[in-house]
Amino acid sequence: MTRVLVLGENTFPFHAIDEKRAAFESVFEGFDLTVTDDRDALTGDYDVLVDYLTDSTLTDAQLSALLDHVERGGGYLGVHCATDLTSRAPGPDSDEVIVHEDEPLPELRDLVGGHFLDHPERSEFGVAVTADHPITDGVADFSVFDEPYRLDVDDGVTVLARMDHPDLDDYPVVWTNDSRGRVAYVSLGHTDEAFEHEAVRRLLRNAVDWADA
Repeated sequence: MTRVLVLGENTFPFHAIDEKRAAFESVFEGFDLTVTDDRDALTGDYDVLVDYLTDSTLTDAQLSALLDHVERGGGYLGVHCATDLTSRAPGPDSDEVIVHEDEPLPELRDLVGGHFLDHPERSEFGVAVTADHPITDGVADFSVFDEPYRLDVDDGVTVLARMDHPDLDDYPVVWTNDSRGRVAYVSLGHTDEAFEHEAVRRLLRNAVDWADA
């Protein structure tokens, strides 16, 4: 049975893993699943990492374990906030909710193949499937109420689905970064409606299956 590690945090209320635990447990029912906010879990044993971190600050040992996992053929699936590679938790004496760095974390930016820029308000928007792939198997074009992400994406990634939003460009929603191995990203996953949507659930499950192949 595929061992899936979902790693998130509770630093920010808008992406608290404790609030999303039941959603991930439902989506990944049938897998050997661990949902945690303990970043040291990266140094343990798992087949596929599902990254739901907003503040992606890692110790040298944690980062090395993650990169080694992928280098050895392990799977990586970034979900939604995993591409937010410039946000950090504020210091203990700060009144700010979140701190933004000028540049994304380079090692993780290279791994994922893109990073988050910003987003407008949550809304209903379309997702157009643009490629036949194991991740998009059984998924037709659909619409979903979620938080649409503007993203800076490398030319070398394989885009599998794009946004169809009346006010935004057709930003990638699903892609793989085959140059780094079994690496995939899905930008959906902020709202309960997204996690309950059958197409989103299938994309996430397919992505884990593909990442573990």
